[in-house]
Amino acid sequence: MAFSDFKSIAEVQEKYQIKYTEADFIEYIDLKPSEQFIQEFEFNEQNIDVFTSEASRCENVIYPILREVYKPFASQYALWSHKSITYDNQLTGTPDYLFSTKSELGKTVLGFPLVVVVEAKQNNFTEGWGQCLAELVATQKLNQDENLPVYGMVTDGELWQFGKLVTKLFTKQKARVTLSDLNKLFGAIGFILAQFSAKR
Repeated sequence: MAFSDFKSIAEVQEKYQIKYTEADFIEYIDLKPSEQFIQEFEFNEQNIDVFTSEASRCENVIYPILREVYKPFASQYALWSHKSITYDNQLTGTPDYLFSTKSELGKTVLGFPLVVVVEAKQNNFTEGWGQCLAELVATQKLNQDENLPVYGMVTDGELWQFGKLVTKLFTKQKARVTLSDLNKLFGAIGFILAQFSAKR
């Protein structure tokens, strides 16, 4: 069963006995996009139909944002694009994007997964969160530490939602962030990465 076979949060909850709650756990740190990033981003928005397809959203919106936020944390973590992860035959597949610890073996080997990012296919956030939560369960099991929070994001490029899994409790962030507020979006993603920095 692949991650994408899970079509809702409830399906994952029932299979893995996970409780659900909602809260505002994100704190927005002071992390702003560089002027160069803003210029490139605005160029793309003005000249390219960035939302014409899933591939275009990934290439022109989602990945550039993740990469830019990642830069201050590059010495500690690795950023992966479409890297397969497998815990067992029930929890297997390919997150769209993934942040992990750096492996001692180098950048070609996946460390411990920490944050998974899923693009909401056809803007379907219900299915996106089902897939994301399944990936978080796999991540938690791969890390062999249920007390270590793992985080997920689901986005269509314009709307960004956040969640975290600790032991058997999944918390979905109440507040959503839109692409129109880049500073807030950078602050939210940066907050998640900073949580691991503080613990290391």
